[in-house]
Amino acid sequence: MIKIIAHTGTELYKTEIKLANHTIISDEPESSGGKDLGFEPKELLASSLAACTSITIRMYANRKGWDLTDVKVEITFDTDPAENKFKIIRNIQFFGDLDNDQKARLLNIADKCPIHKILTNPIEITTELN
Repeated sequence: MIKIIAHTGTELYKTEIKLANHTIISDEPESSGGKDLGFEPKELLASSLAACTSITIRMYANRKGWDLTDVKVEITFDTDPAENKFKIIRNIQFFGDLDNDQKARLLNIADKCPIHKILTNPIEITTELN
């Protein structure tokens, strides 16, 4: 279980997000009334997918002993609030001495990352007031 605490104080939209010994800042851009002190929440979501994809691919390539020297994952996250639609485009680049079969396998492995699974399956969110 992961327990994350987000706290928004008196600095408008600046939010401290804490997990054990780690803290990150989220905020809204100045155009939305924030101070642009950190990632917007939707940017954090896109970042989670990019990081998880990259880590999952790296782990798999390491286990196989493949010559993957670098992996670059670029996420484009687009929203259409009027129609309540969301689109994520994930572009992946592999660097190293890999053949086409290895690259194809790594692309398949990208869909196995836990964040990809969360985003592509039904999700239940329960809200409680303390």
